[in-house]
Amino acid sequence: MREEYDFSNAVKNPYAKKIKKQITINIDSDTIEYFKEQSEIYGIPYQTLINLFLSDCAKKKKKLQMSWK
Repeated sequence: MREEYDFSNAVKNPYAKKIKKQITINIDSDTIEYFKEQSEIYGIPYQTLINLFLSDCAKKKKKLQMSWK
């Protein structure tokens, strides 16, 4: 390795603000299986697919619509 590196022409990472945070979440087995099936269809890892879905909901400010009988 070099003793010194030249970062004078370095470019700031445009994705630095979108750093992901690891969490623990309980999700029903059926829901996980659904996203795993979708991930095979689209060729995207299921955790990435869940993140994309939740990000889309947050961006569109979707509200939960449920009714209890």
